[in-house]
Amino acid sequence: MTSTLPLAVSIGDPAGVGPELIARIYAERKQLSLPPFAVCGGAAVLTAAAEKIGLPFQTERIADPREAQKVFAGALPVIGTFDGEYTPGTPTTAGAQLSLDSLHYAIALATGTRASGLVTAPVAKSAIAAIDPGFIGQTERLAEACDLPHEASVMMLAGPSLKTVPMTVHCALADVSGLLTRDLIVDRTRIVARAMRTDYGIAHPRIALAGLNPHAGEDGRMGREEIDIIAPAIAALRTEGIDATGPHPADTLFATHKRGSYDVAIAMYHDQALVPLKALEFDEGVNVTLGLPIVRTSPDHGTAFDIAGQGIARANAMIAAIRMAGEIAARRAQTS
Repeated sequence: MTSTLPLAVSIGDPAGVGPELIARIYAERKQLSLPPFAVCGGAAVLTAAAEKIGLPFQTERIADPREAQKVFAGALPVIGTFDGEYTPGTPTTAGAQLSLDSLHYAIALATGTRASGLVTAPVAKSAIAAIDPGFIGQTERLAEACDLPHEASVMMLAGPSLKTVPMTVHCALADVSGLLTRDLIVDRTRIVARAMRTDYGIAHPRIALAGLNPHAGEDGRMGREEIDIIAPAIAALRTEGIDATGPHPADTLFATHKRGSYDVAIAMYHDQALVPLKALEFDEGVNVTLGLPIVRTSPDHGTAFDIAGQGIARANAMIAAIRMAGEIAARRAQTS
């Protein structure tokens, strides 16, 4: 990867806020000082989204990602001729297909080292699954494209003052205890530690692991997962030289005076990680996929069909996702 390669941005669902956020960010590119990016497909959708919210806007189709840097100053580079209709607030099958085509094209650019990284706008997973039953989510599709099992990719949510990782992700709360194993915690924490070093430049990352139960189990009185699974995993990680601590009670781990004691917090289930991140930094949260050979980020919010096309969606998280992808790509390029 070199500095001549742009970030590849997938357009997301054309019924959601993705297209208007991309258009707004491009319109404010000079003030934001973002790295060059090219959107995969959807030139007409992007133009319609910009017109809907009254933005001055121009796209230019490119055939080679290396053209993006030259084009970016005067027009938003779009690579790929596939397109669709802009239907804000009204998801369609055709729109789901466009979002899937854009995702696949962006993945191909990133995995083929034709883009420095990948930023994915929000999609409607259920709509894509209706046309592609094997689709679980964008993160899982990325792992598949990199010839990795799903568990080899780790979702991290990153904001200005907090980074959190859910050990288990999209599963029922009733299933979490059965899914937690010592090996799972060890393997995923290794991935997190490595990413903190390579992607964020933290030579000796401090990793705090939460307990599963209230008060981290209170010495077994509220469950034994901390004693039987989490603590042994932490002990194993420490023997490898990883600065892992815990299990910490989750109700105090995210307090202001605690957040400065670690670089990243690992929670045991989805909401244990995402609730504090979204409560503290909803408008700037970035979903980062760790453990992949390619750079991938995404805004930590959904399609927001209910406000699409109204010009009120905040672009902060998408801006942060593009900026973070550029920073990670640059750091990887310098150390490769």
